[in-house]
Amino acid sequence: MGQFIIDFSNWIWDTPMLVLLMGGGFILFVYSGFLPFRYFGHALKVVRGKYDDENLPGQISSRQALSAAIAATVGLGNISGVAIAINMGGPGAIFWMWVSAFVGMATKYFTCSLAIMYRGVDTAGVIQGGPMYVIEEGMGKKWKPLAILFSVAGVLGLLAIFQANQLTAVFRSVMLQPYGLDHGENTKWVLGISMMIIVAIVILGGIKRIAAVASKLVPFMVLLYFGTVLIIMFKYYENIPSMFWMILEDAFTGNAVMGGAVGAVMVIGARRAAFSNEAGIGTAPMVHGASKNNEPVREGLIAMLGPFIDTVVVCTLTALVILLTGVWESTENDGVKLTLSAFEMGLPGIGKYLLMMAVLVFALSTMFTYSYYGHKCFNYLFGADKAKYYNYFYLVTIVAGAVVSLEVVVSFIDGMYAIMAIPTMISSIYLAPKVKAATKEYFKRMER
Repeated sequence: MGQFIIDFSNWIWDTPMLVLLMGGGFILFVYSGFLPFRYFGHALKVVRGKYDDENLPGQISSRQALSAAIAATVGLGNISGVAIAINMGGPGAIFWMWVSAFVGMATKYFTCSLAIMYRGVDTAGVIQGGPMYVIEEGMGKKWKPLAILFSVAGVLGLLAIFQANQLTAVFRSVMLQPYGLDHGENTKWVLGISMMIIVAIVILGGIKRIAAVASKLVPFMVLLYFGTVLIIMFKYYENIPSMFWMILEDAFTGNAVMGGAVGAVMVIGARRAAFSNEAGIGTAPMVHGASKNNEPVREGLIAMLGPFIDTVVVCTLTALVILLTGVWESTENDGVKLTLSAFEMGLPGIGKYLLMMAVLVFALSTMFTYSYYGHKCFNYLFGADKAKYYNYFYLVTIVAGAVVSLEVVVSFIDGMYAIMAIPTMISSIYLAPKVKAATKEYFKRMER
């Protein structure tokens, strides 16, 4: 079964997803008139709260929506996802992660604008947003099977098993193994149950509590992580230009790890970028659809900043630490352990503890937000009165994630993400003219 999951994930993330996410995203990028470049400044003004209105429908503010979305995306995808990309595809994979991010900004703009344009109402009468409502309200009832496909994949793919797995690995190697306190499988079970209890306290309070916790945790964890990375970069500053050159050169030769297979480097970069910033997967529209905003374009502009912050800024910083310290060439470690050895080399003695703190906050904030996404999918499929049962299922799988192997976990989540991307991208391209018309109208009003 484990091998089947790995094979399916490798197949769907080869040509099918590259065409859908990169090709579809590129179409939206061009169709929008390169909007991410042209209106980046306006997006920053919006996110600073210049146009907020508390009296609008929705459950949370636009900034909280961005914080919650970033809490879900700026996380272990950036710390261990980048390490996995470099390990599998060499430094060149980072260049293709950047390309995916700019294309992803356009995708996020369209998907999150549509999430406000076509909101639905659940069985409890609460306004909801997300690809399943966009499909049903925007494309019509005959497309409902696509909405169901998205929701089923969301219930399974938005579990926190990857976060639980990687957090367990870091905690054991930093806090327990050096002191002889690690007892193998038993330790995994104890850590899994502890994580489950912490997550339960937050997620059983609903989206408002999740958003409140995320909007406090996210700035703190980003500053801590940035500060640590910048200290390490300063230590190796004379090598930074040559690292950027190596990333560019390897992106078009694939020599570092893949032996000249540029296509494979592109696929790995795109796959890890999608896992990192989730553009086109359909998760962010679920949280942006709950924001107090009746301006679809404005919400799209805020959401568009997500892939930039996540992939262009945070992933690049992680990649530079791994490349500058040289650990990617000299160690057998993969995933978060590779990043850990880079931090330890860059800041001996304290590096691993600083990363441990960042990973702890990153992983927990992602676990909080993912529960909301899966809860929404479950709500859509079975009704609001049954949605609370999803949280219990979600909490139990955290323990499972702490115990099983990394490769199966990554492949299972990747496979479900791919299935979620199909309805999300089809609906975005189908309804793109509606967003384009709204964009024109919005900027005409702004110029008055």
